Amino acid sequence: MDPNLQYWKSEGQMFLSRLKIWANLLDPSSLLSSKAEIKNARVTVGSVEKINEKDGSAWTLSLSSVHADSGAVLPFAFRPPALLPVSAPLVVASLLPHSSVKSALFCQFLLQSYMAGFNHVHRNSSSEKAKKMSLKQALLIGGSVSYTTCAGALPFILIQRFAIGSQSLLFFFRSIVPVPSPAALGFFSVFTIRSEESDNGIQVFDSNGASVGISRAAGDKAIRDTAWSRAVLLGASAAVPNLLVYLTGKTRLFNQNSMLRAPLRHVSTAMVFGMMIPLSFSIFPQLGTIKKDKLEKELQAAAVDGELFYHRGL
Repeated sequence: MDPNLQYWKSEGQMFLSRLKIWANLLDPSSLLSSKAEIKNARVTVGSVEKINEKDGSAWTLSLSSVHADSGAVLPFAFRPPALLPVSAPLVVASLLPHSSVKSALFCQFLLQSYMAGFNHVHRNSSSEKAKKMSLKQALLIGGSVSYTTCAGALPFILIQRFAIGSQSLLFFFRSIVPVPSPAALGFFSVFTIRSEESDNGIQVFDSNGASVGISRAAGDKAIRDTAWSRAVLLGASAAVPNLLVYLTGKTRLFNQNSMLRAPLRHVSTAMVFGMMIPLSFSIFPQLGTIKKDKLEKELQAAAVDGELFYHRGL
């Protein structure tokens, strides 16, 4: 088992423990580390027999910069610490009340392309078929980006296509629909782009960290758990700011100064998104477990402790 997964098995089985770890791993300062420093950290964590605080900086760099299946250094823009600075502006832009379809489509395209890349980079690539991008995988990524871009901009397309002028309908399409939409599209993106994990299966481990085979059931569970966590991240980032703007809109200050609503929406969206990243990443363990009765028959005998472990991805 990879050292990163050993760390999650030892330190990340409780929600609060995972939250504390992610709060540390998401520090953008780790992005300043060179590939040589990351590789040195990888060597350090691979040689220790017991996790200790002395090697804390090496563990942080390894966990935040190295893929747990391949052992390769993650692309700079798709490392977990880069998620907030790169995608927060895209999330804010995608939730703006656009006046034109072109701007809505452009902002959605940028956001959905980045999220698709993030989902693909952080997939479980433990099976031999997943180590190289197939034509099917490329088509899934392209199709997912195209669909989610159009679906995300659909409210603005409808407003312009039917020349909607009713204030109640405009409020519905600009303020109500954009709340569940990001959650649904986030779920769809993960579920589609990582669907090959349920087709090909992913590696599963026993309690000693030894690989015991490839499981499609574990792959399906890894996808679903990650898709739900992404839905929580994007859904909350859309819902909370909208609710905040709605509630403050009833106060005298915001009634007299309507121009304050836009800055409030933008700032609150970025802040909520930033707070939800570690929370959503912590909902499910990075080293997930699957019960014996949920496994394929040929793998059930290996689950001597009643369960097997798998890398969930991110």
